[in-house]
Amino acid sequence: MAAKESMLGRGLLPFRRTKALESEIDAFLDKLSESGLLFKRAVQIYLEEGASAEFDQKLQAVNRLESEADKLRRSVITQLYTQTLIPESRGDVLGLLENLDSLLGLYEGALWSFSIEQPEISAEFHGDYATLCDQVVHAAEAIVLASRAFFRNIEAVGDHMHKVMFYEKEADKVSTKLKRAIFATDLPLYRKAHLRNFVEHIDNVADRAEDVADRLAIYTIKRSF
Repeated sequence: MAAKESMLGRGLLPFRRTKALESEIDAFLDKLSESGLLFKRAVQIYLEEGASAEFDQKLQAVNRLESEADKLRRSVITQLYTQTLIPESRGDVLGLLENLDSLLGLYEGALWSFSIEQPEISAEFHGDYATLCDQVVHAAEAIVLASRAFFRNIEAVGDHMHKVMFYEKEADKVSTKLKRAIFATDLPLYRKAHLRNFVEHIDNVADRAEDVADRLAIYTIKRSF
């Protein structure tokens, strides 16, 4: 037991060398988590009201969070190199942050697509679009929690990783069902394709969360030795 605790302590030590670094990584993860909540609410608003003023407010909020998160990511990179912090894990930390940042980009990009293209989504599909959005945000939040564990308590990473996979599979089921329903209608093909594209805009978030989880699993294994 003592040996196990000692190994865990050594694993955590590199990430505890500076409170500033730890605080900025936490703040970055907070931005990603908040963006997921705003994304979910923005899609709900779009389904109810279209590209309304309230929808645009949520889009602008996600846009601001993405910019703030990008500044935090660059600050972490600067600290890692200028202060010669955690050289043995630097590449893994940078890779993880860059992949997490891509989730923010997907949130923002999907909402901009809703704003610019303004798809006409029939009421019969609203429920499945909302459910899909729920599943992908759950997947993204699970990878946020797994990432926090990577820096705080590496043994807890697995407690969250399996949830990423679960929600990604659930999102796949909903997206497949929704696309089948769309293409079973009498809508013109161009409208079917347009609606399918927005299913994929949303579903891409869960797919990317799974990709990040796969990378995080490798980083976690490396830190276990």
